[in-house]
Amino acid sequence: MPNRRANGEGSLSRRANGTWAAIVSLPDGRRRFLYAKTREEARRKLTRALHALDSGAEAEVRGGTVGQFLDQWLREVVRPNVRPWTYRGYEVHVRMHLKPLLGDLPLSTLTALHVQKALNQKSEEGLKPKSIRYIRGTLRAALNHAVKWGLIERNPAAVVAIPRVEPFEIRPFTPAEARTFLDAMKGDRLEALYTVALTMGLRQGEALGLRWRDIDLELGYLRVSKQLQRLNGRSELVEPKTSRSRRQIAMPMAVARALHDHLARQVVERELAGDTWIDLDLVFSTAVGKPLDATAVSKDFHRHLDRAGLAQRRFHDLRHSCATLLLVQGVAPRVVMDVLGHSQIAMTMNTYSHVIPELRRNAADRMDELINDR
Repeated sequence: MPNRRANGEGSLSRRANGTWAAIVSLPDGRRRFLYAKTREEARRKLTRALHALDSGAEAEVRGGTVGQFLDQWLREVVRPNVRPWTYRGYEVHVRMHLKPLLGDLPLSTLTALHVQKALNQKSEEGLKPKSIRYIRGTLRAALNHAVKWGLIERNPAAVVAIPRVEPFEIRPFTPAEARTFLDAMKGDRLEALYTVALTMGLRQGEALGLRWRDIDLELGYLRVSKQLQRLNGRSELVEPKTSRSRRQIAMPMAVARALHDHLARQVVERELAGDTWIDLDLVFSTAVGKPLDATAVSKDFHRHLDRAGLAQRRFHDLRHSCATLLLVQGVAPRVVMDVLGHSQIAMTMNTYSHVIPELRRNAADRMDELINDR
């Protein structure tokens, strides 16, 4: 006998072969059967299906296409819960890649083979493995909600093969290169920006989003509370990448001096700009107070590298240089993790695994010194 729910919306029933069925009564009088190996699994499926009915997802998407479901997922799940920049990434994946290949398929018939063929086609079109992984990640996240809502039994995007991503080569400065670079930047209008990025490990958006209210020159502290991002053609201050990214860091004296000189220079620029100055409280801005363009800053960085006779690298390698130099000097990985704003120590150590052999050698040398002193 079925094990009826008190409100009559659904029931659980054990089948002759020992498996279980969750039976859902639909608004049109039909019944929907969800099968499971155990009673607990059937109960979970029944709960998800009833939730889908209550939220309207069942009525809106049942019998619809993958494209219709993805649109609803963006509207109901993604937009209310993520930052604008993150939403834009998901929306681009859906609009540019997923809907053209899978959008017309009925959601109920979507299989892992459909997903695999779509990803393979993107690979054949020349899309990079990292981009394919991101697209698959978007589809997988969306279909997880389809499973939770009881719209499909399993997530077909969870079992497909994806191309291997070769790790991007990190090109940090050596101590000598770091000194050469900072010497070459002496007197430059953005000397303080490069000093902050190199010695404090800030991401480019975090550095460009610094405000004077985040700086305490007297106590020597810098607070990361915003980052600058380009959204819909406009530069906007948004929340940092993660909660760990919001952090307060002690400044080296060299950074405090560079920022002090930068403030004096900005005061002069403000006076020269007069009424055209836009007061956004930005530490690093144009000559009239507007946000700096990240692409223009990167190009400027490459010109400075050429002028200093240093090999080309990404602006982000300034952040990697900071972490590498700290670790090589024996700074505890946990402290480096806090400086960088990583969420886990494993992220720090996996990213900078290239310096682990040197750390081991330093540890052995220190043990040697301890024993010899004894």
